[in-house]
Amino acid sequence: MSRYYRYKLPSWCRKCIIVCERVTLPLLIFQLIRTLLFPTSLDVFLLGIFVGIFIAFYLEWI
Repeated sequence: MSRYYRYKLPSWCRKCIIVCERVTLPLLIFQLIRTLLFPTSLDVFLLGIFVGIFIAFYLEWI
């Protein structure tokens, strides 16, 4: 089984992944503050999704 290599992708796809990676942390922080101030089930769900995406980028799964 081959490992996922980001550099084998087309340049437009790499740029899209890099932009998503850079935007994830500010969105995560904003959603954390919003969840602490106005906790609803949707906010907690979105926070969980953002944490999962951030961990996936941090561990280089994506």
